[in-house]
Amino acid sequence: MYHVVVRRSDTEYDPSRPLEEQSRWDEHAEFMDALVEKAFVVLGGPLGDEERVVLAIEAESQATVRETHARDPWHETHLRVEAVEPWTIRLDGRRG
Repeated sequence: MYHVVVRRSDTEYDPSRPLEEQSRWDEHAEFMDALVEKAFVVLGGPLGDEERVVLAIEAESQATVRETHARDPWHETHLRVEAVEPWTIRLDGRRG
């Protein structure tokens, strides 16, 4: 099952600094890279406002999504989960 997750900047995120210069960047990047390697995160990246991030997640439940993000070193400091919604994919141009 797929989910769409929207995460929003939180109090410790400094919009005047580049992403890679945020505090605890290395720990957050390592955590997120591991989720990609496990195919938990399928796609992800910031929206145009640079305050929200959208992730396409493959997980069994919304609870699993929230529990996983709670382990992120940036959870509720630099990013907070704004929404988790189930997603039915009907169109996928990536598949042959």
